[in-house]
Order: sequence, then C-alpha cells, then structure tokens
Amino acid sequence: MLAQQDPQKKSAFKNPFLYSWAALAIAALVVCGILFSRWLENRTLEKRAKEERAQKQLEQDRMALEQLGGKELAIQNFYAAPGAIRRGETVQLCYGVANAKTVKLEPQPNPVWPSYSRCVEVTPTKSTTYILTIADAAGNTRTQSLAVKVR
Repeated sequence: MLAQQDPQKKSAFKNPFLYSWAALAIAALVVCGILFSRWLENRTLEKRAKEERAQKQLEQDRMALEQLGGKELAIQNFYAAPGAIRRGETVQLCYGVANAKTVKLEPQPNPVWPSYSRCVEVTPTKSTTYILTIADAAGNTRTQSLAVKVR
C-alpha cells in the first residue's frame, strides 16, 4: 500500500485567507473612520449653525423690543388724522404706548386701553386739546397733549 504522507502543516503566514481578511479588516476600519469623522464634522457644523440662528433670533428679538419701547414706560406716538377739521366732521386720535398698565384720554367719553397702535374716533365741536396720560404698575406716569382745530 501506498503510504499516506502526512500533510505538512502550512505556516499561518503563508495562508492567503489571513492576508485577505487582514486587508479587509483594515479597509473596514478606514471606511468606519472616514464615516465617523464626517459625522462628527456635520454634527459640529449643525451645532454652529444652530448657535448662529439662536444668536440672530436673539438680536431680532432685542431690536423688536427696542422698537416697541424697550422696558421703559413711553408714549411712542400720539397724533390726529386729520389735524384740522370742519364742525361736525370726525377725526381719528391715534396713540401707541409701551409698558403702560393704564391709559387715559381726556376729554374722551369712549374707553381706551394700552396698545402699541390704536385709534379712537372723536367729533369735537370746537378746537380741543386732548391729553393722553399713561401709567405703569409702579405708578410712573407720562403725559402728552395734542390740539385738534375745528374751523
């Protein structure tokens, strides 16, 4: 009989599967590293964009607050349209106040209240000076007058 030869064991370093798997593992690690770095970079960019949007919104809110009177009690506008009328015609008295708790318009029978923009219709029979008085919760007041001429 033929004697069977003992197959000689190959060295692990001569195994082509070892090199193939090693190369595949290294390629997978490189791809995973690239994907992770891109994810991290996108996350950083999104975070920076979110902070910039928040800062921009804060600036817009601050500007809107300043335009609406800030934190101070103020009469922003008080005017008549038209400023001169004939007897029997009506005129619009318009006002805008900031941070007021109460508003009083004299002489005026119709009720008025705090508003950034409100108009009240009046029909004066003679030239009249209207006085707008506002007050805040602390009791501070501001007053402004306006003359409407009747011809």
